[in-house]
Amino acid sequence: MEVFELPELIELSDFGGNFDTYLSAVYEIFKNDFIKNKPVFQGKRLGLKKFPLIEGKEYTFYHMTHEGNIENERLPDLRRMERIAWPRPMIDYSTHSYLKVWRNIRRGKGGTRNRILILHEKEKYLVVLEERTNYILPWTAYLIKGSHQLGKHLKEYDSYNKQKPLQK
Repeated sequence: MEVFELPELIELSDFGGNFDTYLSAVYEIFKNDFIKNKPVFQGKRLGLKKFPLIEGKEYTFYHMTHEGNIENERLPDLRRMERIAWPRPMIDYSTHSYLKVWRNIRRGKGGTRNRILILHEKEKYLVVLEERTNYILPWTAYLIKGSHQLGKHLKEYDSYNKQKPLQK
């Protein structure tokens, strides 16, 4: 099976170590991919969770580039930032045979969430979309840490495919 090629990493060193310049460049990629050019996932439009704005940037950007369990204490994550150009092509080409795509349901403080997950196994990179009635929200994207966590996702993917293949 042909591996799905992803764009090159956007590294802090490419910006002379200047974090503010780097963050601005990462945000420009995000804006181009999700605000200026609206993606579509398998025929359904993607919206964007804009609020609450964090430092003047959309909530989805914050979730794709920062980590932490307490929302107002999330910290910048260079690994997420380096890969900011990856979610859009994974969404656009989600039917590529290499990418693993499945649905799951997550229960949390806000109730039940219908999620769509897109996994690039070789890179251990996951894009999470949240399905709403008339649109889909890009929710977050991150590197999977550790083989145990990757194994859990692969098991969930296999279980999903045994039960109900994703509608294409």
